[in-house]
Amino acid sequence: MIELVVSEAEHIEKFLDMEQESDTEHFIIPYTRSQHLAQMDQANTLYLSIFCEGRLSGFFILVKQHGGDVEFRRVVIAKKHRGIGQLAIKEMALYCKVHLGAKRIWLDVFATNSRGIHVYRKLGYRQFGVSQYQGQQLILMEKQI
Repeated sequence: MIELVVSEAEHIEKFLDMEQESDTEHFIIPYTRSQHLAQMDQANTLYLSIFCEGRLSGFFILVKQHGGDVEFRRVVIAKKHRGIGQLAIKEMALYCKVHLGAKRIWLDVFATNSRGIHVYRKLGYRQFGVSQYQGQQLILMEKQI
């Protein structure tokens, strides 16, 4: 069972550990503790902790935007290949619709992250553009909810 709860500052230490995992660090731009705290303090930024069977298993960073859009900035899952991420992303979309009044969720993903792109497509996200970040191609994806 997946449960999403608004993150607390105490969760940051675990978030830092999750971001440093070898199968995670190549697909995100890790934050420092102070960067996470600063982001948590932003009025339009929402951190959601992912609990699976009562254990902190990952987190989302979401940014609420004008017009009912939510930027799905980050998802990090502690233990991969168990389906937790897919279930959590489904729950996150429902959370955005119900609690944030979102109509659209969008994200960017490194073009080299084939596993992430596959999961997002499987969950109904569609490519709507491309971008660049420090010489790396990003795929822009969206989902209407």
